[in-house]
Amino acid sequence: MIEMPANPAYSDAIAEAAAQWCMRLNADDCTAQERLEFEHWLATDTRHGEEFAAMQDIWALSDQLPRATPALPLKRRPQALRRWAVAAAISLVALPLAAFTGWNVGWLPDTYQHESSHGSLRQVVLGDGSKVELNLDSDLTYTHFKDRRQVRLTRGEAFFEVTHDALHPFVVKAAEGRVKVTGTRFNVWKYQDQVRVTLVEGSVLVSSINADPDGGFRLSPGMQARYKAGDYEPQLLQTYAGDTSLAWRDGKLILDNLPLVDALPLINRYLEKPLVLGDDHSARIRIGGVYDTARLKTLANSLPKVLPIYLTQNNDGDTVLNSIPSQP
Repeated sequence: MIEMPANPAYSDAIAEAAAQWCMRLNADDCTAQERLEFEHWLATDTRHGEEFAAMQDIWALSDQLPRATPALPLKRRPQALRRWAVAAAISLVALPLAAFTGWNVGWLPDTYQHESSHGSLRQVVLGDGSKVELNLDSDLTYTHFKDRRQVRLTRGEAFFEVTHDALHPFVVKAAEGRVKVTGTRFNVWKYQDQVRVTLVEGSVLVSSINADPDGGFRLSPGMQARYKAGDYEPQLLQTYAGDTSLAWRDGKLILDNLPLVDALPLINRYLEKPLVLGDDHSARIRIGGVYDTARLKTLANSLPKVLPIYLTQNNDGDTVLNSIPSQP
C-alpha cells in the first residue's frame, strides 16, 4: 500500500471517491464486482481507508436525519434521502454556510462522538459533560443538535449520568425504542432487538421509536422498561431491593435462578456466537450463580457439569443446549 504526497486537490478527490463508495456499498444493487473494485481502491493508498471510515461515520448520521421535513419532498425515496444526507454532511466540511443552515434547522449536529469498548469497561465523558460507563463490547455514538442531544446505542450496555439541560432533551435510541430525559441516571441494555431500561435516579420517558416522540411511559426510580422489535409499548416492571442488573459495573453477571430462556440473552450479549436452546425443556432449566463478565466466553463448556444438558452444534456453528431426558 502506498501513500501519495499531500495535495489539496487529491484529498478532495479521495473524499469524493469515499462518498461514492459509501453510497454504492450501502445500495441494494451493489454487485460482487463492485465490492472487489472497492477492496482494490482501499489497497492503493492508506488514506483511502481513513477517508472511507470517516465517511461511514457521516453515513451513520444520515439515519438520524428526519425522513420528511418541509425542506424535503415527501416523495423522496430513502436511498435518495441518504445520498442527500451524505452530500449535506460533506458540505459541513466544504461549505460553512451550508453547515450553519443544516445546524440552524436541526438537521445536522455540530458535535459527533463515537465511543466503544472491547476487552475492558470504559468511562467516557460526552460533549455536553454527561458521563457514560460502557460495558464490555459496547458501541454508541453521540450527536449534539440545536434542539436536542442524541445517543444511539448500537450494541451492548451503558450507564448514563446525564447533565441537566431542560432546553436540550437527552435522547437515547436503541433498537426500536427511545429514552428521553433532561438529566438523570439510568442504564440501557441491548441485545439484538431486545432492550431494557433501568432507572436509578430522576425520571425518563420510554417509548417506541414509531410512537409520538413526546408520548411514552414515564419511569420512576426503581422501575424497568423492556421492549423488543414490534412492540408498540414497553413492558413495565418494578425492580426489587436486591436487583443485580447493574452488577456489570463491577464486572459481574449475576443470574438469580433464571430459566435458560431468560438467562441466555444476558449471557449471549458477551459472546461472539450465541448459545441456543435445543428444545422446550431446556428452556425451562434454571441457572444461577455469579460470573466474571470477562470470562463468559468459557462458560458454555462448563454448563454440562452443573446443568442436565449436553452440547451440540447447529448448521450455523452455534452451540446448542439440549436437555438430557429424565430417567423413567
